[in-house]
Amino acid sequence: MKYFKKLVGDRIYLSPRNCEDVEKFTEWMNDFEVTDYTGRSGMLMSLEGERRYLEENYNPEANFSIVTIEQDRLIGTVGLERINRIHRTATLGIFIGDKEFLSKGYGTESIRLILDYGFNYMNLHNIKLDLLSFNERALKCYKKCGFKEAGKIRENIFINGKYYDTISMDILDSEFKESFIRNKNIQ
Repeated sequence: MKYFKKLVGDRIYLSPRNCEDVEKFTEWMNDFEVTDYTGRSGMLMSLEGERRYLEENYNPEANFSIVTIEQDRLIGTVGLERINRIHRTATLGIFIGDKEFLSKGYGTESIRLILDYGFNYMNLHNIKLDLLSFNERALKCYKKCGFKEAGKIRENIFINGKYYDTISMDILDSEFKESFIRNKNIQ
C-alpha cells in the first residue's frame, strides 16, 4: 500500500485514508477487541460493506490512516467528521486496530496531530468526541490530550448484555497550545 506523509509526528504519520486498506479495516471491524470500544460489536462487517462505508464516509479534508514512520505499517485510523464550517466544529473519531500498538502512546500522538491540524489549519473552534464509560484507556488518553468532560448520556449503548453510559468530551482551540506536526513549513 502507498501512504503519503501529510501530518508527520515523532513515531507515526497521518496519510489520507485509502479504500485500498479495506481488507485490514474489515479485519479490525470484526474483532471484538476493537469493536467493543467503538460500540460496533453488534454489527457484522463484510468486505463489501466496509468498502461501501469507506467510500460513503470519505472526507478528503480530514480522514487519515495512522502509519508508523519506521515500518510504514498501518495501525489504525483517525478523522474529523461532521465538520461544520459555520460553527467551526467537528467530531473526532479514532481507533488503533493493530493490537500490538495499543497502550503505547500511538493514539495520543495521532490525536495531537489531528488537533493541531484541525485547529491551526482547518480553523476549527471546538472538537468533540463520545466514548463509552468503560473505556478507561481512551478516557485517560483524551484527558491527556486536553479534552474535558462535557456530559453523559446514561445507559446509551448496549454491549454484551449490559448498558453503558456515553461520555461526551470536547476541547476548544484556546485550550490547545502546542505544536505536534513535525513537517510544518511555517513554525
